[in-house]
Amino acid sequence: MFTPALQLLKKHNQSAQIDALVMIKGVRDIYSQNPDIENVHYFNFLGEGFLKSLKYIFSLRGKYDTTINVYPSNRKEYNVINFLLGAEKRAGIKYNRSNFINLGWLNNITIREDDSLHNVQENIRLVESLTGNTADSDPKLQLPLNDQHKEYAEKILSNSHITENDLVIGFHPGCATLKNHIKRRWEPEKFAELGRKFIENKNAKILLFGGPDEKELKVAVSKQINSDRTMVVDAPDLLMSAAIMNRCNVFVTNDSSLMHVASALELPVVAIIGPTNTNYIHPWKTEHNIVSLHLECSPCFFYSPKPLKCTRTDIQYKCIKELSVEMVYKAASNFILNRDKI
Repeated sequence: MFTPALQLLKKHNQSAQIDALVMIKGVRDIYSQNPDIENVHYFNFLGEGFLKSLKYIFSLRGKYDTTINVYPSNRKEYNVINFLLGAEKRAGIKYNRSNFINLGWLNNITIREDDSLHNVQENIRLVESLTGNTADSDPKLQLPLNDQHKEYAEKILSNSHITENDLVIGFHPGCATLKNHIKRRWEPEKFAELGRKFIENKNAKILLFGGPDEKELKVAVSKQINSDRTMVVDAPDLLMSAAIMNRCNVFVTNDSSLMHVASALELPVVAIIGPTNTNYIHPWKTEHNIVSLHLECSPCFFYSPKPLKCTRTDIQYKCIKELSVEMVYKAASNFILNRDKI
């Protein structure tokens, strides 16, 4: 969700070297194909520990005139890294919550967080404050796929006997688990029931997506659907997976990274959203339906290091637990109905 701001940054700094420092392999995959990025520095900060991480940061110290903490990054670790890289200009968002305690004051170019805006818009505002140039419009997400990715997808789809006439629906039943975010997941049993419903009523084929750590989850949902019209996708990297996703007529997903990948591919997206502020993360620049209960206590998750926590006394995480299969089925069926009319 920084890629639209990146386009603006490059547009007004044509001769600049722009590099990315990342700690997630999927993010590395995305930026390695981005034409506006020259170098991708990938380091597993979570796995390597404090001393190795510090050594790696100092290996990059003094190489940059400007560093940017992309939104959202409301943790003291990110602000310390931004400071230790040693750039004269250190840009970041001034968060509405826990900004001071998370050392946001280490950044010297800041704009105030606006809870009414999307992550994409916050990043664009941040770049605008750096360049002094205003974006003419809000650009789309960038997710470049090359011929190798497309050929891989064609082979997998062909081997799975998926033709151009098939109705293909993608599911992502997972999401991040850090900070108790596993509670944002719609139940696997409901994904399975939804899959059976699409197969029985629409003769659909179901593709199950997710990262390497979600393999058991995908397999479990597939087994519960119990149909040869279901395929578990195990691609070698994010972009290969995205190339297969690109075949989906509709993508049904939790609030997750693959929701944004689907948006970048401009797929029709059905987003199942419970505690998160939909202003922040709704599918960007693509057709979408958000399935939410819109409870009086929502949203309850905002950007800070605090783990997700439900304060309800009646039903914990009611916002996700009481979302019915019928609600999601109806939201997706609207896209399928429009497809059938073409």
